[in-house]
Amino acid sequence: MDDTVDDTVNDDLDLDAFTAAVESFNRFYIRLPTLEKLSFTTLSVLDTLAFSDRPMRLTDLTRTEQITQPAITQLVTRLERDGLVQRRPDPSDGRAVLVHITEAGRRICRSRRDDRTRHLSPLIAQLTAEQRKALAGALPALTRLAELGRNRP
Repeated sequence: MDDTVDDTVNDDLDLDAFTAAVESFNRFYIRLPTLEKLSFTTLSVLDTLAFSDRPMRLTDLTRTEQITQPAITQLVTRLERDGLVQRRPDPSDGRAVLVHITEAGRRICRSRRDDRTRHLSPLIAQLTAEQRKALAGALPALTRLAELGRNRP
């Protein structure tokens, strides 16, 4: 696989600066204080299930979360014990199971988003009107970029 960057994409966007800004923001964002104190991987699995809005196989979660099959199996077992997910047989393949997020799992995801919104609000208020407008203008592109990333094989 060729890791070179296509310069035609860079005409109006410094990809290195974009990557650095996203990484910097992400480091800050994932560490915002929240009431729900769960591991990053646990929260990532819940968020993946909530956002996809469909049940997923363990093998799919292994791929999206980039952890081993035994690790995801152990994590899902813990989440099921805590009432945050349920495992059900896959109707299209009796040998497989589908992992469903429960309402309790969804509440955790909503709570974390609400907590983060509360922490971001006063910070965003310190931005200039032009900076807030720039953020608002970037939302469609960032949303589309996330969609493209999720749909990659």
